[in-house]
Amino acid sequence: MPMISVSMFPGRTAEQKQALVREVTDAFVRTCGGKAEGVWVTITEIPAEHWASGGTLFSER
Repeated sequence: MPMISVSMFPGRTAEQKQALVREVTDAFVRTCGGKAEGVWVTITEIPAEHWASGGTLFSER
């Protein structure tokens, strides 16, 4: 059972998240095989003040 983890900033709607997990699941099944029921997707929402790149918090950009 594959598990796919997506980390992103908060702010997407439930409909956007549903579309995302559907597309990610379909892409996995299409490229790697298996059944959609066996693909797990988790979404972690990380506030901009808890995420940085290049030494700068995204909340400061």
